[in-house]
Amino acid sequence: MDSVFRYDKMVEDALKGVVRHCLTQVAKRGALPGQHHFYITYRTRHPGVALPAHLRERYPEEITIVLQHQFWNLEVGEEGFSVGLSFGGVQETLVVPFAAVTAFADPSCKFGLQFQTEIVAEPKPTAETVAAASPAVTDNGAKVVALDAFRKK
Repeated sequence: MDSVFRYDKMVEDALKGVVRHCLTQVAKRGALPGQHHFYITYRTRHPGVALPAHLRERYPEEITIVLQHQFWNLEVGEEGFSVGLSFGGVQETLVVPFAAVTAFADPSCKFGLQFQTEIVAEPKPTAETVAAASPAVTDNGAKVVALDAFRKK
């Protein structure tokens, strides 16, 4: 029996609210407290994501960024966030819609979330405005909440 309630979508939206809330708190403070640092993975081809061509070539599907000590101008809105990061010594502004985020982790407290982001067609090329990257998050013992267990198969 089909339900009018998309519980899987509601839970995922609520968990992305956790990401939004964390980033909003950091934006207000201007820095992360203590040893906290965030790994944020997102789809590079999702609408609204802007990347320089060289980063899109290097990370054609997903990219993971790290917010720790060296970031600036973090701005958070309802639909996404922007942040200044450095890649290869070049300062860039990164813009990421929350809908593109596939994972969020704070290894300092072994916390992590994974999201089922829909794969979409590659957006039309736009002016380069964004980027910074780091290696993908490695298995560091973080507790990850995967929503697959709650989805109908």
